[in-house]
Amino acid sequence: MGYWLADLCEAEGIPFARGHALAMRHIHQGKSKSDRIDAEKLAAMLRRGLFPVASAYSRAKRQTRDLLRRRSFFARRRAQLLAHVINTQFNLPPLTKMLTSAANRTPEVLDRFTDPSTRLMVSADLALVDHYDGQIAELERHLVKNARVDDPVTFGLLRTVPGIGPILGLTLLYEIDDIARFPEAGNFLSYSRLVRCEHSSAGKVKGAGPRKMGNAHLKWAFSEAACLMIRAVPAVKGWMRRQEKKRGKRKALSGLEARIGRTVYHLWRKRVPFDVQRFLKG
Repeated sequence: MGYWLADLCEAEGIPFARGHALAMRHIHQGKSKSDRIDAEKLAAMLRRGLFPVASAYSRAKRQTRDLLRRRSFFARRRAQLLAHVINTQFNLPPLTKMLTSAANRTPEVLDRFTDPSTRLMVSADLALVDHYDGQIAELERHLVKNARVDDPVTFGLLRTVPGIGPILGLTLLYEIDDIARFPEAGNFLSYSRLVRCEHSSAGKVKGAGPRKMGNAHLKWAFSEAACLMIRAVPAVKGWMRRQEKKRGKRKALSGLEARIGRTVYHLWRKRVPFDVQRFLKG
């Protein structure tokens, strides 16, 4: 069926994506069903603009993106191990230093536990954390090196946004790939899970679209960037306080994430650095 559709699309001058075959689940069953008929239906949907064309990720960046996602997986595992050491079930007094720093993971941490099995368990957790530290650092060096080769200008522009450091910049760079595939900022915000589409009928809102439609990695990146920007820029902190009084904390934070997403979209397309005055305007 895919070959029939490809031939028809080529004859009509319509772009063809391999994933179009998956749209068959959205076509109602008919009395007559064959590969040719299904391909004609899909081609008609494409011709009328009823079927969006898929965007193929750049083959040159695909392996680097997968490595970046693996680095995020390792970072989450590391955080789980640290949480297991800190949140023990022995009702011990809280630690005075953060274990995220290797210098604070001293032998005194094990001295808090008297049971030999517990000491061995905590020691195993900390040993794995040390191993993850070295592995993650090696991956980050490789990823930054690749980013400076693949698109150094965009990577530098992204890092002009307060709150976007090397890791968030890498996430945006390799998850977005090409900002030109989004015709408008709204399309990009929707793909990044920063806005939700309303379902309405007869002028009444009947709900909203699912929360998990879009790229989860971009949603995480913009959520982290919003929290870090509030800490880094006093003017943004003041803007947040005013928004919280009007809309509440949750909606104010969501609004800030969407504003950062819109800024990244225009910053990338126009090739201009971040401007805090323009960011807070409006």
